[in-house]
Amino acid sequence: MSASRADFSRIFVTGLGTVSPFGVGVKELWKGLREARSAVKRIDDRIDLEGINSKIGAPVPDFDPTDYLSKKKVRRLGRSAQFALIAGREALEDGGVDPQGNSLGVVVGTGIGDIESLTRNHRKMMKKGARRVSPFFIPQLMPNAAPAQMAIEFGCRGPNYGAVSACASGTHAVGLAFNELRLGKAQAMLAGGVEAAMLPMSFAGFDRMKALSCRNDEPKKASRPFDVDRDGFVMGEGAGILLLETEGSVERRRATPYAEVLGIGNSEDAYHVTSPLEDGSGAKEAMGKALEDARIEPEEVDYVNAHGTSTPLNDKMETAAIKSLFGDYAYELPVSSTKSQIGHLTGAAGGVEAVVTCLALARNFLPPTINLDNPDPACDLDYVPHQGREREIDMAISNSFGFGGQNASLVLKGV
Repeated sequence: MSASRADFSRIFVTGLGTVSPFGVGVKELWKGLREARSAVKRIDDRIDLEGINSKIGAPVPDFDPTDYLSKKKVRRLGRSAQFALIAGREALEDGGVDPQGNSLGVVVGTGIGDIESLTRNHRKMMKKGARRVSPFFIPQLMPNAAPAQMAIEFGCRGPNYGAVSACASGTHAVGLAFNELRLGKAQAMLAGGVEAAMLPMSFAGFDRMKALSCRNDEPKKASRPFDVDRDGFVMGEGAGILLLETEGSVERRRATPYAEVLGIGNSEDAYHVTSPLEDGSGAKEAMGKALEDARIEPEEVDYVNAHGTSTPLNDKMETAAIKSLFGDYAYELPVSSTKSQIGHLTGAAGGVEAVVTCLALARNFLPPTINLDNPDPACDLDYVPHQGREREIDMAISNSFGFGGQNASLVLKGV
């Protein structure tokens, strides 16, 4: 016998924090999205990309961790954990929560962990021997470094672990935190995703797979989801962290939520380690399960924040999934891809895009899909092209689909 929604606590999002290719903080991210700007640029002047076809990316601009963390902490933390701490602190401050002495939990997803610490320490070992490997190497590299360091920094004694499912990691983390809360395992959770993998090795790997855009002469036009001329995704980096709370906690604190989390849906393509099922049936199943979990009908959804990677296979697949699930209503449903502006933040994407979806609900504004100059005939929905749109919305889905065929969808409701 399945549980009804009444059997669970209602869960709300009360704080948001980000580090993104538009800069540190939610304010910078939202400003860039509303202005329909691209954060993509050439990066081969700072990263050695010799022999790699793609020369573009979406890094966090002008990032100096010592502007936000002590020099001692910076030495001990990998770049991804730095991002997570900064975004997590913003989410706590935004929500007005002092975590010290409570049972706040943390779940943070990542696709790969802090690969920069691996490559840096490998170079040291090859050149100068094992004794030159940093004692902080393993604590920086481990995929659960971000939630562990956030717990230490903020005094979080509740449930704490990482989620690793490639580009679905951030959304899975939010879903896991949602379940911890509605099952009464905690009263508040920090959840989201983080990634900092903009290194020659990462670029080389994705480049060999022919997954990256090579529009090097027009970097700001390179990420173009649903456009017939798309040629791959653009790698980005950052973190997106949400503060989730039970209804009881929100009422006690008189907090003002951004949105309510209604449902999570997960599925597995069981098809190919990198390519999605072309008919979109795996993605459809994740969205359908999320709607079922939320106890809502497809026609109640007002907006979809798409995975929308700007790769030939993903965009057609996701469009097919939306049309299959929503039927004729799909043509009335606005769908947009944040990745058109900030690139693909891989393991952080789901966290950042959940933040964006909460803001879209709270501020009644749909972020655009920029660079959609020549829509693919197979991608024939309303993708909010070029400019964002003022529109009252009450219900939204945020999608994330990862290598390995792992799919995750969140349903969020305005309050």
